Amino acid sequence: MRTSAFVLGLLLAANGFAATPPHLKPEEVLAPYVQHEELAGAVALVADREKVLSVTAVGFADIEAKKPMTEDAVFWIASQSKAMTAVAVLMLVDEGKIALDDPVEKYLPEFKGQRVAAPKPVAKPEPKDKKKDKDAAAKTAPSPVPEPEPVAAIHPITIREVLSHVSGLPFKSEEEKPTLDGLPLAEAVKTYAKAPLATQPGANYQYSNAGINTAARVLEVVSGMPYEEFMQQRLFGPLGMKDTTFWPNAEQVSRLAKTYKPDASKRKLVPGSLNQLQADLTDRQHRFPMPAGGLFSTARDVSQFCRMLLNRGELDGRRYISMKSFEALSVRQTPPNIRQDYSFGLSVSPDGFGHGGAQATNMDIRTKNGIVVVWMVQHQGFPGAGNKAQGDFKNWAIREFGK
Repeated sequence: MRTSAFVLGLLLAANGFAATPPHLKPEEVLAPYVQHEELAGAVALVADREKVLSVTAVGFADIEAKKPMTEDAVFWIASQSKAMTAVAVLMLVDEGKIALDDPVEKYLPEFKGQRVAAPKPVAKPEPKDKKKDKDAAAKTAPSPVPEPEPVAAIHPITIREVLSHVSGLPFKSEEEKPTLDGLPLAEAVKTYAKAPLATQPGANYQYSNAGINTAARVLEVVSGMPYEEFMQQRLFGPLGMKDTTFWPNAEQVSRLAKTYKPDASKRKLVPGSLNQLQADLTDRQHRFPMPAGGLFSTARDVSQFCRMLLNRGELDGRRYISMKSFEALSVRQTPPNIRQDYSFGLSVSPDGFGHGGAQATNMDIRTKNGIVVVWMVQHQGFPGAGNKAQGDFKNWAIREFGK
């Protein structure tokens, strides 16, 4: 039935039926994008509080090998890892081992006495008439201005600030090159502490892998467990997320969807790469867990996490975070003077909350509609109208299953 629906979708698209009327199946909604080479392949899932309602696999996991996309395909979910890390930190908040407004330096002494980079001076403009006497111009030319010294932070950065991207920490440090997974967590976090903050704590939103990684390092220190073991024992294992890992094994790599990007003409797809990660994903000796963006997963695994959040921190009779922590997680945490609506590892809106990943994956916990929408692709951009596929599927899901 699934193959027939996919073929029907291609026929509809070929005959000019590009709209998505209510009677169409999800395969038929997405098929035109595959046919027009605007989407390599996708796994799209809808769930409610009780169960998975629909799983759709379309297109190809590997176009060149003509390998069809399957429901159990594995994807690098990248920054969707942030929300999972935030939930783990909130578990320790619930246990009274961490407070959201605790200074990071309480747990990580390397952050004590942290300073803030001063604004760079603005050079004086050159003379308007460059044709005037060269000697006169030389006399008025700006002299080199020394870099200003960093200034004291108005307060130590807090757990709340590192989880919501307002700590002033950078996206990454200079030492995290050429990939983001080459340093042990403790070493990576020390590189963040030694550089001045970009802005005063709480003053500006700056999307920051470093902030989430720092929160995860606090988790390690407080729990006495390696971050990755805590995640497995307290979150992934209990939720049944059997394919969620920082190190996909050989079998999981065989299910990994290939990455694609637009060609130079922006009309067709060509292979891309996971260039932020080391090539051998199974290597546990040289690759290290990246709390802000290192996880691989499947649509069903991600839906388990999302359903737990849709159920306000509980799933199948087990509570993962308290109602108080859930309420903090599901609302805006960025200060009123900041434009971005961000919580702890999640973007928030009147419809709910969620997060995307670097390869265009996305999870949307739509509390307004009572459903979860999980969108799994591996794309570094889309040719043509490919970036509309996710929205079309989401509209279909809301129309079909929204409360």
